[in-house]
Order: sequence, then structure tokens, then C-alpha cells
Amino acid sequence: MGKYLLRTDDIRKMSREERLRKLQELREELVKLRLKAAVGTLENPGAIRAIRKSIARILTVMREEELGIRRGGEG
Repeated sequence: MGKYLLRTDDIRKMSREERLRKLQELREELVKLRLKAAVGTLENPGAIRAIRKSIARILTVMREEELGIRRGGEG
């Protein structure tokens, strides 16, 4: 599961292009894992959840940048 779970700090360090590329990779992997789950050959069911969380984190960081919200390190 560790290879799918991205930390928010790591996502913030990525460039916009890197984030978009990683987002596409994760979405493709999610489709593959969902297919395996439907067939019944999924080895690690937690991987789907980890991918979904990572996708959400990437989208959140991208939205924060779009809105000009600064996070991490302040406060």
C-alpha cells in the first residue's frame, strides 16, 4: 500500500506537470485495481483506498493553489 500513498508535503513539492502526470497514473492504476476486485483477484484491497486518498490529496493541493490558499508550515 505504501507505494500508492502520497504525503501532502511531497505533493506540494511537485510541479504542476508532475502532479498531473501522477494523477493520471493513479487514476489508471485505480481502474486496474477495480477490475481485479471485480474479477476477484485483488491481492491488496487496501490499495484502492490508498489510491483514492492520494488522488484526493493531489486534487486538494491543486485546488488550494488555484484559490491562492497557502498551507504547510504556517501557524
